[in-house]
This record gives sequence, structure tokens and C-alpha cells, in this order.
Amino acid sequence: MTAPDRYDPREFKALTFHDAVPTFRDGTDTPRSYLERCLETIAEREPVVKAYVSLDEDDARAAADASSARYKDGKALSAIDGLPISIKDLLETKDMPTQMGCEAYTGNFPKNDNAAVWALREAGAVVFGKTVTAELGGSHPGPTTNPFDPTRTPGGSSSGSAAAVASRMVPAAIGTQVGGSIIRPAAYCGNVALKPTQGGINRGERQATSMSTHGPHAGCIEDMWQVAIEIASRAGGDRGALGLFGPATPPAAAKPERLIVLETAGWAILDDDSKVAFEGLLENLQQSGVTLLRRSDHPLVEKLEQAVVDAPSITGNITPWENRWAQRNLVNQKGEFVSDRLKATLAKAEAMSPDDYRAAMLARDAAQRCHAAVGNLADAMITLSCPGPAPLWPGDTQGQPLAPRPTGDAIFNTPSSMLFAPCVTMPLMSVGGMPVGAQVMGQQHQDARMTAIARWILDNVSPVVVG
Repeated sequence: MTAPDRYDPREFKALTFHDAVPTFRDGTDTPRSYLERCLETIAEREPVVKAYVSLDEDDARAAADASSARYKDGKALSAIDGLPISIKDLLETKDMPTQMGCEAYTGNFPKNDNAAVWALREAGAVVFGKTVTAELGGSHPGPTTNPFDPTRTPGGSSSGSAAAVASRMVPAAIGTQVGGSIIRPAAYCGNVALKPTQGGINRGERQATSMSTHGPHAGCIEDMWQVAIEIASRAGGDRGALGLFGPATPPAAAKPERLIVLETAGWAILDDDSKVAFEGLLENLQQSGVTLLRRSDHPLVEKLEQAVVDAPSITGNITPWENRWAQRNLVNQKGEFVSDRLKATLAKAEAMSPDDYRAAMLARDAAQRCHAAVGNLADAMITLSCPGPAPLWPGDTQGQPLAPRPTGDAIFNTPSSMLFAPCVTMPLMSVGGMPVGAQVMGQQHQDARMTAIARWILDNVSPVVVG
């Protein structure tokens, strides 16, 4: 299967799993055969896409065989029994190394399972690959390319997870987000993805920062939700958090009566074609009977816009401060194996004071209050998931300044991260032949509601193609 010349959301067919389950039950297909088809696609696409750090094909085949036997006996463990799924290489897996995209961790093999990985195995999913992450989940990119144009980034830091799903290598993959690392790469690659309410999915060993979340990339809404809820129903949420809750099966599509259009700071840097595409999508929503509320229509919406306009800098202060001691120790011990980008981020954090961190935290708290205040005005908010198509990424040039955002700009993603809000990105636009996503964002703990709204939009609103 070769890469398509151009991406068109009206024509692209993602790999899905939920619709294969009935064939497992009636014996016309098996999880082992499904896995083999995934492996064939990986063999074909991986030399260019470079989504994986490691693959465990032998254990995957054994797990798929066990799943096939359970279906034959009518004893499937869950709705994702037999689902091939890949894990971002920030999360520990007992059967594959966890090297976190960082040379300093080459060969790191703790032989533990992250809480979410454990839950996936308990549900019968076939965990068989670790996907490329930007270094330590930051901005220094790995080798992964965009499945629709290898000269462009797939986004980051969940680069490999996004690319593996978009390349039809797997129906789902786990990513993580602090600023924009689930939603942006999903948008650049044409996937659906859920960034849950903060703390919604148990992060296991990865609890060092206050805005990090786990979330699934998938080829369809049904698989996205099922993966998320199967994890949450077993492992729960982060310590001290309520965790993700909702129905045990994908929520039924729900039409929103009213949506707030959120511009964020990203509107000012958005290219003209992407603005045309997004406005076209909004027009299609209106034609489908959805009322739109913009910043000029209500003072509380304008107040929220003002509260999130500095989201990139607020999140850009909070997370480096929280990471600074761990990263300083790493640089002290193995500095020659750490990128200049990470060192620059560390230097920024070390120039901060406790008062700087407190100011960022207070700004985040104030924004969350503004977000709660608009909760009764609409069913959800809608905005772009990325600032246009994935940018070109030729790599760093020796002797030249480092590109500031080689995996793309998280400007449309930092608001939801800062607000601890759930959001779902939808592959509803193509600009210049590349995917561009739109996202619905809700109040905290409205993950199921956002999934239902996204499902309705995907089913009922025409995608937009520009250029």
C-alpha cells in the first residue's frame, strides 16, 4: 500500500477494528489474520514512515493466537480483545525497551508495564510495538515522517503513534500530551484522537508534570472511545483524579445545538487557505442546523478568548519548571547524549523563579474559571486542531540556529491542556492535499459528550477540501 498522492477526507479509508469483531465471532476472520495484515502494511510503509522504535512480532503473534482461541470459545475478554495497538515510547512496556527518543536512554529496559499498557493487556489487546516520540516528549524530533508527504513532520511528540495509525499500520495507538502532543499530530496525520480530561487515564509512572495526559489515536471514533474506556475501567485515572467515565460502548452520536467558535491565539498566525477551510466547515455546521456563537456575541466568550491567548507561554513556563530537576540531573550525568533543544528548554526553566511558576499557575487557574463560566452557553467549543497543514521538516542545518518548532506549533492545543479540558480532533479538512483537523472541546469530565458530538459531526457534516 503506497502513500496517497493527496489526502482527501471524503475518500481516505482508515483502518478500523470494531467492524472486524463480528467476523472474529463468526469465524470468518481471526485476530491473528488481522495482525498479519497489519504487519504486512508495516513492512511496506515503515521504511519511509519510520513510525516504530521496536516491534515484538513473535509475542504479538502469540497474543493474537490466544485472542483467536478466545473468540472461537466465545470468551473474548473485551470489545478490544485482539486489537493490535502500539505504545508511544515514553511509556514502559515489560517486553520492549523504553528509550524515550533520547540517546541518554539507549538500551533502557525497566521491564515494567505502564498502568495503561497493563490495562490494555488485561482487555486482550495485542501490544506489539513502541512508536517514535520526540525526545522525552519535547520538541526535538525523531525520524518519523508524515504518511501523506515524507518531507513534512507528522507532528509531535506522539509522532510515531500518529503516523502508524494514519499509515493503516494499526487501528489505534497510545499517545501523550502536555501541550499539544496528542491532538496536533493526529490533526496533521488525519486521525481521530481523544485528549481526555486531565487525569482521565492513569499515567502510571509518568506523573511528574501537572498537564500530562494519555490518549488514543485511532482510525474511527468507535475504536478511539473503546480503547480509552477499556483502559480507564481497569486502571482508573491518575492518583487523586476521578478518572475517565462514560458508557462501556461508544456514545451514540449527539447533535450539538450550539457551539462556541474559539479562535485562540492561533487565528492570528493561520494561513489564508486554512482559514477558508475552517470557515467552510463552520458554514457546513450552520447548514446542518448548528448555531455558532463567536467572541463578539457574548462577553463571557470574549473573556475566555482573552484568558487563553497566552496559553502557549503559560504552559511553556509550567511544564519546563516541573521538569527542570529531572532534566538537570540527566544533563549532568549524560549531557553529551541530550539534544541542544532540550538544553535550551532547561536553561529557560532554570532562569525562572518560584514566583514565575506561581504566576503561570494563577493564570491557568483564572483561565479555568473563565472556561467554566461559558459552560451553559453552548454544548461545546470548536476550533482548529493545528495551525494549517504539517510544516516541511528538512532537518537541522549544521551551523544554523535550531528551528524553534520542528514538529509544528501547539498554539491551538495549549488552551485545552491548560484548561484540563477534554477534546476530540476530527479529520474534516484538507488544505493543499494535507490533513488539517478540527476539534471539539468541552468542560472537564465531558469526554463522552465530546465523543458523541464529534461522532455526529463526522457522520453529518461535509468535510472541506481547499487547494
